[in-house]
Amino acid sequence: MEKNKILARRIGMSLCGVIICAVAVGFFKMAAFGVDPFQSLMSGLDQLIPIPFGTLYVIVNGVLLVFSLVFNRHSIGIATFINLFLLGYITQFSLETLQGWFPAPGIWLRILFLVIGIGVICVGSALYMTADLGVSTYDAVAITMSGKWKWGRFRYIRIATDLVCVALGIAAFLAGGGSWSRVPEFVGAGTIITAFFMGPLIEFFNARIARPLLTGKRREE
Repeated sequence: MEKNKILARRIGMSLCGVIICAVAVGFFKMAAFGVDPFQSLMSGLDQLIPIPFGTLYVIVNGVLLVFSLVFNRHSIGIATFINLFLLGYITQFSLETLQGWFPAPGIWLRILFLVIGIGVICVGSALYMTADLGVSTYDAVAITMSGKWKWGRFRYIRIATDLVCVALGIAAFLAGGGSWSRVPEFVGAGTIITAFFMGPLIEFFNARIARPLLTGKRREE
Protein backbone atom coordinates (compact mmCIF):
# COMPACT_ATOMS: atom_id res chain seq x y z
CA MET A 1 0.00 0.00 0.00
CA GLU A 2 2.81 2.38 0.93
CA LYS A 3 4.59 1.58 -2.35
CA ASN A 4 1.43 2.44 -4.30
CA LYS A 5 1.13 5.78 -2.48
CA ILE A 6 4.76 6.61 -3.25
CA LEU A 7 4.33 5.63 -6.92
CA ALA A 8 1.20 7.81 -7.19
CA ARG A 9 3.12 10.66 -5.58
CA ARG A 10 6.01 10.22 -8.02
CA ILE A 11 3.64 10.21 -11.01
CA GLY A 12 1.93 13.35 -9.69
CA MET A 13 5.29 15.06 -9.19
CA SER A 14 6.34 14.12 -12.74
CA LEU A 15 3.11 15.50 -14.18
CA CYS A 16 3.30 18.73 -12.17
CA GLY A 17 7.00 19.10 -12.97
CA VAL A 18 6.44 18.86 -16.72
CA ILE A 19 3.52 21.30 -16.62
CA ILE A 20 5.53 23.79 -14.56
CA CYS A 21 8.52 23.50 -16.92
CA ALA A 22 6.25 24.09 -19.92
CA VAL A 23 4.81 27.26 -18.35
CA ALA A 24 8.37 28.39 -17.59
CA VAL A 25 9.34 28.06 -21.27
CA GLY A 26 6.44 30.38 -22.08
CA PHE A 27 7.94 32.98 -19.73
CA PHE A 28 11.38 32.50 -21.33
CA LYS A 29 9.91 33.10 -24.76
CA MET A 30 8.09 36.23 -23.54
CA ALA A 31 11.33 37.53 -22.02
CA ALA A 32 13.08 37.05 -25.39
CA PHE A 33 16.50 36.87 -23.74
CA GLY A 34 17.20 33.30 -24.81
CA VAL A 35 15.95 29.86 -23.81
CA ASP A 36 17.70 26.62 -22.85
CA PRO A 37 19.67 24.87 -25.67
CA PHE A 38 17.01 22.31 -26.63
CA GLN A 39 14.31 24.96 -26.73
CA SER A 40 16.61 27.09 -28.91
CA LEU A 41 16.61 24.22 -31.41
CA MET A 42 12.82 24.03 -31.18
CA SER A 43 12.53 27.81 -31.69
CA GLY A 44 14.58 27.55 -34.88
CA LEU A 45 12.54 24.62 -36.19
CA ASP A 46 9.34 26.47 -35.28
CA GLN A 47 10.44 29.29 -37.60
CA LEU A 48 11.36 26.85 -40.37
CA ILE A 49 8.46 24.37 -40.23
CA PRO A 50 4.94 25.84 -40.54
CA ILE A 51 3.04 23.64 -38.08
CA PRO A 52 1.81 24.35 -34.51
CA PHE A 53 4.62 24.30 -31.93
CA GLY A 54 2.95 21.60 -29.82
CA THR A 55 2.73 19.23 -32.78
CA LEU A 56 6.30 20.02 -33.84
CA TYR A 57 7.52 19.30 -30.30
CA VAL A 58 5.85 15.87 -30.33
CA ILE A 59 7.37 15.02 -33.74
CA VAL A 60 10.94 16.01 -32.79
CA ASN A 61 10.73 14.21 -29.46
CA GLY A 62 9.18 11.22 -31.18
CA VAL A 63 12.30 10.94 -33.34
CA LEU A 64 14.50 11.18 -30.23
CA LEU A 65 12.29 8.60 -28.51
CA VAL A 66 12.94 6.11 -31.32
CA PHE A 67 16.68 6.74 -30.83
CA SER A 68 16.35 5.96 -27.11
CA LEU A 69 14.21 2.86 -27.66
CA VAL A 70 16.79 1.48 -30.07
CA PHE A 71 19.96 2.33 -28.12
CA ASN A 72 19.07 2.82 -24.44
CA ARG A 73 15.48 2.07 -23.48
CA HIS A 74 16.38 1.99 -19.77
CA SER A 75 16.30 5.81 -19.68
CA ILE A 76 12.66 5.85 -20.83
CA GLY A 77 9.82 5.90 -18.32
CA ILE A 78 6.39 7.34 -17.58
CA ALA A 79 7.79 10.85 -17.24
CA THR A 80 9.31 10.61 -20.72
CA PHE A 81 5.85 10.22 -22.27
CA ILE A 82 4.32 12.90 -20.05
CA ASN A 83 7.03 15.24 -21.33
CA LEU A 84 6.59 14.08 -24.91
CA PHE A 85 2.84 14.65 -25.20
CA LEU A 86 2.23 17.57 -22.84
CA LEU A 87 5.16 19.98 -22.73
CA GLY A 88 4.91 21.36 -26.27
CA TYR A 89 1.18 22.05 -26.15
CA ILE A 90 1.29 23.59 -22.66
CA THR A 91 4.20 25.79 -23.73
CA GLN A 92 2.21 26.96 -26.75
CA PHE A 93 -0.85 27.66 -24.58
CA SER A 94 1.12 29.53 -21.88
CA LEU A 95 2.94 31.65 -24.47
CA GLU A 96 -0.27 32.59 -26.28
CA THR A 97 -1.93 33.43 -22.96
CA LEU A 98 0.95 35.65 -21.85
CA GLN A 99 1.03 37.35 -25.27
CA GLY A 100 -2.68 38.10 -24.89
CA TRP A 101 -2.13 39.61 -21.45
CA PHE A 102 1.08 41.47 -22.31
CA PRO A 103 1.13 42.17 -26.07
CA ALA A 104 4.12 44.56 -25.94
CA PRO A 105 6.16 44.03 -22.75
CA GLY A 106 8.84 46.60 -21.95
CA ILE A 107 12.41 45.80 -20.95
CA TRP A 108 11.74 45.64 -17.19
CA LEU A 109 8.76 43.35 -17.65
CA ARG A 110 10.87 41.10 -19.90
CA ILE A 111 13.56 40.94 -17.21
CA LEU A 112 10.87 39.99 -14.69
CA PHE A 113 9.64 37.26 -17.07
CA LEU A 114 13.21 35.93 -17.31
CA VAL A 115 13.58 35.80 -13.52
CA ILE A 116 10.20 34.09 -13.15
CA GLY A 117 11.06 31.64 -15.93
CA ILE A 118 14.35 30.64 -14.30
CA GLY A 119 12.77 30.12 -10.89
CA VAL A 120 9.76 28.23 -12.23
CA ILE A 121 11.75 25.92 -14.51
CA CYS A 122 14.06 25.01 -11.63
CA VAL A 123 11.11 24.11 -9.40
CA GLY A 124 9.58 22.03 -12.19
CA SER A 125 12.88 20.31 -12.94
CA ALA A 126 13.36 19.48 -9.25
CA LEU A 127 9.93 17.79 -9.10
CA TYR A 128 10.48 15.98 -12.40
CA MET A 129 13.97 14.73 -11.57
CA THR A 130 13.28 13.72 -7.97
CA ALA A 131 10.29 11.64 -9.08
CA ASP A 132 12.81 9.57 -11.10
CA LEU A 133 10.37 8.03 -13.58
CA GLY A 134 12.42 8.50 -16.73
CA VAL A 135 14.18 11.39 -18.43
CA SER A 136 13.26 13.56 -21.40
CA THR A 137 14.15 12.19 -24.81
CA TYR A 138 16.77 14.93 -25.21
CA ASP A 139 18.43 14.10 -21.88
CA ALA A 140 18.52 10.44 -22.94
CA VAL A 141 20.77 11.26 -25.92
CA ALA A 142 23.68 12.49 -23.78
CA ILE A 143 23.09 9.70 -21.25
CA THR A 144 23.36 7.11 -24.03
CA MET A 145 26.49 8.65 -25.53
CA SER A 146 28.28 8.90 -22.18
CA GLY A 147 26.93 5.90 -20.28
CA LYS A 148 26.42 3.26 -22.94
CA TRP A 149 28.71 4.27 -25.79
CA LYS A 150 31.44 5.61 -23.45
CA TRP A 151 32.21 8.61 -25.68
CA GLY A 152 33.18 10.72 -22.66
CA ARG A 153 31.94 12.13 -19.37
CA PHE A 154 28.31 13.16 -19.27
CA ARG A 155 28.98 16.85 -18.53
CA TYR A 156 31.19 17.21 -21.64
CA ILE A 157 28.85 15.22 -23.88
CA ARG A 158 25.97 17.39 -22.66
CA ILE A 159 27.89 20.57 -23.45
CA ALA A 160 28.55 19.20 -26.95
CA THR A 161 24.90 18.27 -27.56
CA ASP A 162 23.81 21.68 -26.22
CA LEU A 163 26.18 23.45 -28.62
CA VAL A 164 24.87 21.36 -31.52
CA CYS A 165 21.29 22.26 -30.56
CA VAL A 166 22.09 25.97 -30.46
CA ALA A 167 23.92 25.85 -33.82
CA LEU A 168 21.12 23.88 -35.50
CA GLY A 169 18.51 26.17 -33.96
CA ILE A 170 20.19 29.27 -35.36
CA ALA A 171 20.65 27.63 -38.79
CA ALA A 172 16.99 26.52 -38.93
CA PHE A 173 15.80 29.96 -37.81
CA LEU A 174 17.79 31.74 -40.53
CA ALA A 175 16.77 29.16 -43.16
CA GLY A 176 13.14 29.83 -42.23
CA GLY A 177 13.51 33.53 -43.01
CA GLY A 178 14.46 34.79 -39.56
CA SER A 179 16.96 37.62 -39.19
CA TRP A 180 20.21 37.70 -37.21
CA SER A 181 18.80 40.56 -35.13
CA ARG A 182 16.16 38.20 -33.67
CA VAL A 183 18.56 35.37 -32.79
CA PRO A 184 19.19 36.78 -29.25
CA GLU A 185 15.49 36.21 -28.54
CA PHE A 186 16.17 32.46 -28.19
CA VAL A 187 19.98 32.32 -27.84
CA GLY A 188 21.11 34.93 -25.34
CA ALA A 189 21.47 35.76 -21.67
CA GLY A 190 18.74 33.32 -20.66
CA THR A 191 20.62 30.49 -22.39
CA ILE A 192 23.83 31.32 -20.50
CA ILE A 193 22.07 31.75 -17.15
CA THR A 194 20.30 28.40 -17.40
CA ALA A 195 23.59 26.71 -18.32
CA PHE A 196 25.43 28.02 -15.23
CA PHE A 197 22.76 28.45 -12.54
CA MET A 198 20.10 25.78 -13.12
CA GLY A 199 22.11 23.03 -11.41
CA PRO A 200 22.52 24.79 -8.03
CA LEU A 201 18.95 26.14 -8.11
CA ILE A 202 17.49 22.73 -8.90
CA GLU A 203 19.38 21.24 -5.95
CA PHE A 204 18.07 24.09 -3.74
CA PHE A 205 14.47 23.27 -4.68
CA ASN A 206 15.17 19.53 -4.46
CA ALA A 207 16.11 19.92 -0.80
CA ARG A 208 13.29 22.32 0.13
CA ILE A 209 10.38 21.17 -2.03
CA ALA A 210 10.81 18.02 -4.10
CA ARG A 211 12.34 15.58 -1.61
CA PRO A 212 10.02 16.57 1.25
CA LEU A 213 7.04 16.11 -1.11
CA LEU A 214 8.26 12.66 -2.13
CA THR A 215 8.95 11.43 1.40
CA GLY A 216 6.11 13.30 3.09
CA LYS A 217 8.58 14.67 5.64
CA ARG A 218 9.80 18.18 6.30
CA ARG A 219 13.31 19.06 5.29
CA GLU A 220 15.84 18.46 7.99
CA GLU A 221 17.58 21.66 9.00
